[in-house]
Amino acid sequence: QVQLVESGGGLVQAGGSLRLSCAASGRTFSGYAMGWFRQAPGKEREFVAAISWSRDSTYYADSVKGRFTISRDNAKNTVYLQMNSLKPEDTAVYYCAADPRFVGASVLNSDYDYWGQGTQVVVSS
Repeated sequence: QVQLVESGGGLVQAGGSLRLSCAASGRTFSGYAMGWFRQAPGKEREFVAAISWSRDSTYYADSVKGRFTISRDNAKNTVYLQMNSLKPEDTAVYYCAADPRFVGASVLNSDYDYWGQGTQVVVSS
């Protein structure tokens, strides 16, 4: 089992920045690709960003490309999502997730085995 705990959400004005963190505990962090997903009210959960275990591959949704950056510190068992130039449409609950794969990372939420409880991000206009 891998336990994931997100933090860093909050209320920010449009154009502002937030940095989300996701701390993993339990089974080793080793060999897990990590992803960030989000779910806005009344909408399905959608892919935001993902990073491979070795950090050599990153993937982004078109809607956040150039504004968000995913990174990870394997020594600290933590993955981050730096969100810049935030827009009201970025308002959602953000979830991190872990996928046991050594190579690459998936953009499909069905591939992720472990999920955090989520952290709320609200971007005001």
